[in-house]
Amino acid sequence: MLSLDQVRSFTVVAEELHFGRAAERLKMTQPPLSRQIQKLERAVGVTLLERDNRSVRLTPAGEAFLVEARRLLALADAAPGSARRIAEGWAGRLAIGFTATVALEVLGPLVRQIDELMPDVEVELSEGVSASQLAGLQDGRLDLGLLRLPPRGDHYRSRLVHRERLLLAVPAGHRLGAATGALAVSELDGLDMITYSVSDAKYFHDLVTTVLANVHVRSTHRVTQVHSMMALVAAARGLAVVPASAHHLRMDGVVLRPLAGWDREVVELRAVWRHDVQNPVLTRVLDALDALRPVEPAAS
Repeated sequence: MLSLDQVRSFTVVAEELHFGRAAERLKMTQPPLSRQIQKLERAVGVTLLERDNRSVRLTPAGEAFLVEARRLLALADAAPGSARRIAEGWAGRLAIGFTATVALEVLGPLVRQIDELMPDVEVELSEGVSASQLAGLQDGRLDLGLLRLPPRGDHYRSRLVHRERLLLAVPAGHRLGAATGALAVSELDGLDMITYSVSDAKYFHDLVTTVLANVHVRSTHRVTQVHSMMALVAAARGLAVVPASAHHLRMDGVVLRPLAGWDREVVELRAVWRHDVQNPVLTRVLDALDALRPVEPAAS
């Protein structure tokens, strides 16, 4: 078995091509240095250096070995620092789940912050609704979820990272699109509304059901993603209640209007992770989220 000491000794001799100068650089005497080279050659199984009383030369095998020896020493020298950076969360990998609306408001600034502060962290992104993210957290495919539903069970931890209000998405040619000021929810009575899937978008389904509790509307379509809802509004298939981040979509044919009585920030986004995750990068990324979104943390 070759050792790093043997490889380092060989590299210095190969650079000096003189055992005396190499021994001086290594702060050792020539006899033990010669024994190091002999042991290395026996471990490798070939002659690496040709030497006589007057000169030292690399064999062709020695020249090839020198390239690999330098690479090996560089890796060995870098390994402790790399291990410390990983242990401190400055390097490594983090798998993040997100919903479509998170990508509009929070995800871009977060990824840019990670790239700037933690360039050695590899981020793997997976889009999915809250339920699929929770499943990913459960089976270990995700380290962190950015989702709407607050988690249930002691095996999760969460932190509130963003709030926003609701708006009404109206087709550009609709009479409510031309109105001024906030629209009363009562004005939606009897209108066609695009609503959320109760199974795949439960958070927004329950929230919008509360908004529309005192009016009767016709539910023309049930969808999961906000961008699909906005596309249907643009096609004049109905009106929809959407999070304020939908304005980032800048979709032609859609007017976004405030709703009277719903100007408070009721839409929440949470960072969710398993309590037993052993990934130092997670702590760094949670700190980055706090810096981006100065919301009072709410652990649960």
